[in-house]
Amino acid sequence: MYSFKNDYSEGAHPRILNALVESNLVQEEGYGEDRFSQKAMELIKERMGRTDVDIHFLSGGTQTNLTALSAFLRPHEAAIAVSTGHILGHETGAIEATGHKILSIEAEDGKLTPSGVKAVLDAHIDEHMVKPKLVYISNSTEIGSIYKRSELKQLSDFCRENNLLLYMDGARLGSALCSKENDLQLSDLPVLVDAFYIGGTKNGALIGEALVICRDSLKEDFRYHLKQKGAMLAKGRLLGIQFLELFRDNLFFDLAMHANKMAEMLIDGLNQANIKFLTPSPSNQIFPVLPNALITELESKYAFHIWEKVDSEHSAIRLVTSWATKEEMVEAFIEDIRK
Repeated sequence: MYSFKNDYSEGAHPRILNALVESNLVQEEGYGEDRFSQKAMELIKERMGRTDVDIHFLSGGTQTNLTALSAFLRPHEAAIAVSTGHILGHETGAIEATGHKILSIEAEDGKLTPSGVKAVLDAHIDEHMVKPKLVYISNSTEIGSIYKRSELKQLSDFCRENNLLLYMDGARLGSALCSKENDLQLSDLPVLVDAFYIGGTKNGALIGEALVICRDSLKEDFRYHLKQKGAMLAKGRLLGIQFLELFRDNLFFDLAMHANKMAEMLIDGLNQANIKFLTPSPSNQIFPVLPNALITELESKYAFHIWEKVDSEHSAIRLVTSWATKEEMVEAFIEDIRK
């Protein structure tokens, strides 16, 4: 059984494991104030060309989202997200559990637009409703689409004109930035969003996300929020060492490019077999539509998610490639489709 179920089935890149072993008996400060974490922060800032951002390392995406959004929002304020957004469907109500409602928008391509956000603002007009304050997006999205620079710029301008915060979930940011269709740079993000995170868990790390806070008003006392939400690790070095290794050179981007390359191989092979897709995806998640009988047959050899029913005889599945996906297994999957 080979898994195309997600991009965290494997452990960590060997360089990261080696770095953890080699530093194991080095004594360091706790709670993210160790030299490894501080150096990792410096490297990420250098990559962005910005020294005026705050960076915090957290263990996972849901923890990062709930800690950040609960810190950024006042009790009566709400977040806006697309209906397929991760905070809506895959975080067990974590944001709502912190006391903040999520206002949902439908979007076929998984991306928010100024017109969609405006419709929410127009529907929430007074103190008898929650106040929309933060716009949540992810890049890449839950259905594999990515934001082009012009799209993000339009959304950013609208948010600033309407006193809204713009927050980007970057669980698969590496795949988005390394997509052949992408025209965004990591250095663009501090200019266009108020906060975002760089996902390590789904791009070669054992665990870990790097939250980047760009807007000054959101920075104050954030470490208090980390501690209160259980996100401040005593052995914070475990996260810092991993990001230090990912950003010491081009490893973070090399791993994302491999994941994308494997997804492109799948797309090419499936296209040659005349397989259609539920939605176009230029990142490491793809959604082919297959006959149900074929899906049942494939499940004997491969693990994947059945995404949604298309009609009585066909369903869309989700295939996810990772930094460690084996090329020969991609070829085997395509050959099994052809057979």
